[in-house]
Amino acid sequence: MKYFHRTTLSPDVVVAAAKAYFGARLAPAEESARRVGYSGTLGKVAIGVKADGGHYTFVEAETDQVGESELDKLTKRFLAELHRRAEPTHEVRGAY
Repeated sequence: MKYFHRTTLSPDVVVAAAKAYFGARLAPAEESARRVGYSGTLGKVAIGVKADGGHYTFVEAETDQVGESELDKLTKRFLAELHRRAEPTHEVRGAY
């Protein structure tokens, strides 16, 4: 599954957040300046970032699982946490 998110956070902040979030749960599989990947028993996830439209950052999260898997829920939660980091008044809802 692929997920997309557009944020005002810088690419470096998003990559650091991905390392902190997924690094505690999965083993590192890939790392570059704008892309990190992790793998484990749940599957593989890759987070890529790029500058988008001035001060925005485009975040692409891709898993090797079908929708609604445990890894997809973790990935969606990560994107929701990014939204909350950029906008502290945002209330994260959902069971993921």
